[in-house]
Amino acid sequence: MVDRVTHLLRCRDLVANLHITRGFSQGDGALAIPDYQTLMLPVLQLAAQGEMRVPEAAEKIADQLSLSEDDRAEMLPSNRQRVLHNRIHWAKFYMSKAGLVENPKRGLFRATPNGMALLASHPPTIDNEVLKAYPSFVEFLEKSASGKPKDEKPVTKAAAGSTATPEEQIDAAQAVLHSALSGDLLQRILDNSPTFFEQVIVDLLVAMGYGGTHENAALKLGKSGDNGVDGVIDEDRLGLDRIYVQAKRYAEANSVGRPEVQAFVGSLVGFGATKGVFVTTSAFSSGAREYANQIPQRIILIDGSRLTDLMIEHDVGVRVSRTVRIKRIDEDFFEEI
Repeated sequence: MVDRVTHLLRCRDLVANLHITRGFSQGDGALAIPDYQTLMLPVLQLAAQGEMRVPEAAEKIADQLSLSEDDRAEMLPSNRQRVLHNRIHWAKFYMSKAGLVENPKRGLFRATPNGMALLASHPPTIDNEVLKAYPSFVEFLEKSASGKPKDEKPVTKAAAGSTATPEEQIDAAQAVLHSALSGDLLQRILDNSPTFFEQVIVDLLVAMGYGGTHENAALKLGKSGDNGVDGVIDEDRLGLDRIYVQAKRYAEANSVGRPEVQAFVGSLVGFGATKGVFVTTSAFSSGAREYANQIPQRIILIDGSRLTDLMIEHDVGVRVSRTVRIKRIDEDFFEEI
């Protein structure tokens, strides 16, 4: 019960530290791409000029804001869409629910008479609060919230009140959950024995495709224990090459320095090996990383953060508790032959 409470408090704190700035996204300390609500007014102004496509609108708005090439090319964490395109899409979507823009044909949008009338009033900004003055938008919110259990917050109302697009909210929530899970994984490893840590490495390497069968990998890794090497594992199922492994289960504050990496490399030379993996639950010093990058041997350094990322990616020590499927229009389905 205590672990569960600790986990929930950690998630709460991570969410509290996740800031999405009103008006702009923050990247490398710079103010760059406006949020989707801030984009509503310029998007509607472009739509009032005639039929418009999202890529065209994005290019015009990027020019107006003097966005850099990096800003224009910035992708969502999912790498499925550009941030600027995504925000323009959602600005257009919400305004369409208020009856301010319409889609005359696939891929095109334009301002409606209601949209033109709103622009004629010279609004300083357009956001979801402004859209609530239109009955169709309110009806859209209420319809989206209907059918939900009483203790469940309406998803669409929450999205409409945020400056982040739904995709950005999903990505942010996933990042929070991933961070909390990584911390829990690392703590569980530290709570167990060094032998358990070596077994975690066995399970991970096998899940990544190394070591042939799990039984063969388990026999090889963690059985050597001499000359600075904790184990050896086949790089492929045929055993054509081998990878030597060093494992250090250290507390977070106790980082691995250059001398320890040098000792591991010296052991590889003694075995006539050219490939090695050094895994720790803590971190590597900058000197250790610089040394590993300069030597002829191929040494991969896996710190606690990367270790847990790999465990999550390859389903080692974790399991899926919930799957959310996001569906989009199948454009091919609506193509008339």
